[in-house]
Amino acid sequence: MAVGAEKGTYRRPVSPTECWFLVYPPSVPGVIQVFVEGDGAIDPAALTAAVSAAADACPGSRVTRRGMEWVDSGRAPEVRTGVGAGLDRTTFADEPALHVPLMGDGGPTCEVLLLDGEPATVVFRAFHGAMDGKGVLLWAAEVFRALRGEPLLGADSELTETDLLAKVGVPEFDGPTPDLNWPSCLGERPAPGGGFLWRRRTVDGSHSALVAKIATVVTDGSALDTGRIMVPVDLRRHLPDVRTTGNLVHNPLLEVTAGRPWEEAHERLLRTLAAGGDLAARAEPSLPSAPLDVLEQQITALDAYSAKAGRYAALATVSHMGRLDLTEFTAPGFHPTTVYALPNSGPVGPPEVDVCEVGGRTEITLGWYDGPGVADRAEELLDRIEEALSPRAHRHWEGNRTDRPVEVARSVVHRFAEQVSRTPDAVALTGPEGEVSYRELDARSTAVAAELRRRGIGRESLVGLLADRTPDAVASIWGVLKAGAAYLPLDPHHPDARLAGVLADAGSTLCLTDRHHAGRDCLPEGCEGLVPGDLPPHDGPLPRPADGPAPEDLAYVIYTSGSTGTPKGVEIEHGALTTFTDWALRVYGVDAGTRFPLFTSLAFDLSNTALFLPLLVGGSIALVPGELNHVVLREVLEESGCNAIKLTPTHLDLIGRLGIEPAGFKAVIAGGELLRGSVAAAAQRAFGPQCGIFNEYGPTETTVGCMTRRFGRDGDAEAASVPIGVPTDNTRIHLLDEERRFVEPGAIGEMYLAGDQLARGYRGRPDLTRERFVTLADGTRAYRTGDLARLLPSGELESCGRNDEQVKVRGHRVEPAEIARVLERHPDVERAVVVDRRREAGADGLLCGYVVTRPATTPEEPTAFAARLLPPYMVPAAVVAVPDIPLTVNGKADVSRLPDPFADGAAQAPPAAEPDPEQAAVAGIWARVLDVDPASIGPDTDFHLLGGTSFTLVAMLAAVCAEIVGTAGEQRFMGRLDEVLRRPTPARIAALAREAAEQG
Repeated sequence: MAVGAEKGTYRRPVSPTECWFLVYPPSVPGVIQVFVEGDGAIDPAALTAAVSAAADACPGSRVTRRGMEWVDSGRAPEVRTGVGAGLDRTTFADEPALHVPLMGDGGPTCEVLLLDGEPATVVFRAFHGAMDGKGVLLWAAEVFRALRGEPLLGADSELTETDLLAKVGVPEFDGPTPDLNWPSCLGERPAPGGGFLWRRRTVDGSHSALVAKIATVVTDGSALDTGRIMVPVDLRRHLPDVRTTGNLVHNPLLEVTAGRPWEEAHERLLRTLAAGGDLAARAEPSLPSAPLDVLEQQITALDAYSAKAGRYAALATVSHMGRLDLTEFTAPGFHPTTVYALPNSGPVGPPEVDVCEVGGRTEITLGWYDGPGVADRAEELLDRIEEALSPRAHRHWEGNRTDRPVEVARSVVHRFAEQVSRTPDAVALTGPEGEVSYRELDARSTAVAAELRRRGIGRESLVGLLADRTPDAVASIWGVLKAGAAYLPLDPHHPDARLAGVLADAGSTLCLTDRHHAGRDCLPEGCEGLVPGDLPPHDGPLPRPADGPAPEDLAYVIYTSGSTGTPKGVEIEHGALTTFTDWALRVYGVDAGTRFPLFTSLAFDLSNTALFLPLLVGGSIALVPGELNHVVLREVLEESGCNAIKLTPTHLDLIGRLGIEPAGFKAVIAGGELLRGSVAAAAQRAFGPQCGIFNEYGPTETTVGCMTRRFGRDGDAEAASVPIGVPTDNTRIHLLDEERRFVEPGAIGEMYLAGDQLARGYRGRPDLTRERFVTLADGTRAYRTGDLARLLPSGELESCGRNDEQVKVRGHRVEPAEIARVLERHPDVERAVVVDRRREAGADGLLCGYVVTRPATTPEEPTAFAARLLPPYMVPAAVVAVPDIPLTVNGKADVSRLPDPFADGAAQAPPAAEPDPEQAAVAGIWARVLDVDPASIGPDTDFHLLGGTSFTLVAMLAAVCAEIVGTAGEQRFMGRLDEVLRRPTPARIAALAREAAEQG
């Protein structure tokens, strides 16, 4: 044995406190029972082997009693299976295995139960006379450590309560002493023979001063002026290096004044512990020397008196098992979700409340003698405790009353097919390739579906899609869905290396591509390319499952930035997509006359609003190819015939800057970023009073959008941010603090999103899925957004930023840590950090990288390296070489001590003495667009180093076209946009503008 005592040598005397448990009545098990519940399964043989290994490291789990001594039996605890089938985890009734005593009278003191059914559950049972709660947790952690194949830490100390008191001393303590003058918090004790009762309640969050809060609730419900609570305290706190499973618990008394705040009881408890009241609360030292039969007679008589008189040692016992780390209870194929303990109550003992704080929740269990009315009184007490810890007014918001029937069995595939039957000749798509009818789009998509079926691709298959916004791309999406598979949209602007990484991570074996992208080196090994436009028409019906895609089938996967340095794939099911489209069609008034422009990347879920909604009701999509610039934007808004649009608030701001005059729009949906009131007001003026300006909120993990609010109420125009409103149909939103407690109305909390639009999780990332998709106390599955919000008096939510470093860039969620990891992959970069240097709250994120490099490495090298691996919107606007990364005391980058590259952007060449007129005009436009001093702009000043973003670049170029180039040369100038982007300086832009104007 690498850890632990030699088998058979462990022994220790029965301590005074442990004597008490030797005389427990037969009706009470006297056993500490710790439940570990989780997802997955544990192999019985592996568990048996792990329990055996842990017994060597924790010999206290093998002890039996010989006289008044605990000795090592040499036999590992038994692992029992085939019990607990159908066990109710709130009442624990009718399960004999939980009532089996383990007195250790020549037999075992510990055993392990592997319960049948779901969730997977392991129960560690230990006689309280041989172990206390901390001891059981130490033992259980060793068993799971053995299951993981890790070295065991061991807990083989033979230290007893008597030994500990001899080491640290027993202080003089002028506190309350035990007596039998207290009623039970659950009323009169039932007649003998009723057995023992347990009740469980789970409350969201971890709670400071938990014992004091519960003790106050118990006292306030007792009709007494003062209540007395027994508080078990682990004496290991005085010798923290000792690892023993033995019983080292004392029960000091806490007196609580009724009607007083819990803070008073908490302070009293802290004073008791500071004065050593836990050490002084020892059992009579002579107990082990008394004949056991005499002691049993005395305590039985005392217990009979206690029951008859209705008087106990305290109102209740409140035992805090600690804040537990779930990772200690993981095993291969098993992931714990919670840990809790079942209480017991011995002779003259009051009802016991056990609490564990674990996994962002507080587990509360209550135990006492069973009998008429006890269960109801127990539930009432738990109700009061729950209300004190998590008030109902904090948990329930009228905005969450969103239940609405949705026929999720009718997927978007079914609805599209029905629409094709109704309006086969209606226009479905418009664009540079002309008009495409519903009939033609259906035929093209059927050809794709038939080919996929021929290749054996169907349910749960994931097909890549690398395409521009073309009819073939739209047909490919519908073809994949018709085949019963899911699609993975890829952005053609992403570097080949990133695309290949995403396809490999997703496990895609096929990628549909435009002809334009078919030759790119982005397909990983095992992934084949296919050009849908080359497929022949499919004659005859398409074989398909009779019921089509089911609600739980995968519809699409979209990859977003990941804080670990690797993108993560969000899996969206058909039921979630159907729920979203059903809601959005109604709220946004989408009908057969609606036309949406599709001008954002298919890999950006904002585009799904335009992609799906109109085609389900006979409307149309205007396909907008190429990069978005002022020319394209003006055409979309003034000439395309579109009357509804989904875009980012930054797009809206840009429209105002460009002076575009949209015509005929009925709905503008802004999403992906915070919407400022001034921007929304300008949009309302531009689009007209008949147009609804909607502020939509929704991470990719909640299927496009899960909240919306129409702009236009009093105060909206002056608001720092337009409220995001109330949840969509069948969605619920909860605000929790950093301890996962519900916040009071008006307080800022993190948004936890629940309901039918939640994603399945992250593809191939069960660890991250468990981290971000959590289970609340009532069993609700919820997504932790990291977004902060507060409830306004109007009953709506207002966005309040982030609780982490995530940034929004062009509507995309970006994790700066991912960019930093990419920069650090450069061979000459030793360390990197990326921060957001935006000029004002609510503006588009402005990313700056700071790198510690080897000598002679220029910042341009890491920038170019990042551009080969990251999407354009994730490449830092500036990379600055620094000698080191300053840190805060917490080890994080100290942003305040890093130079701001945009604050001194003109520390470049000074302006020319006599700049040419075009160059002077460009500098003036820059100064206006970026709000900087014109004198600071030199001919070679970089636009990005002045804080320019992609959207201010569009505004700047539009102004250059209008004020310098002129209408005749605009197309020529914009045709050389690549040259502008390579080096956006006043000198370069002025030269290109002058050339375009002269040739125009």
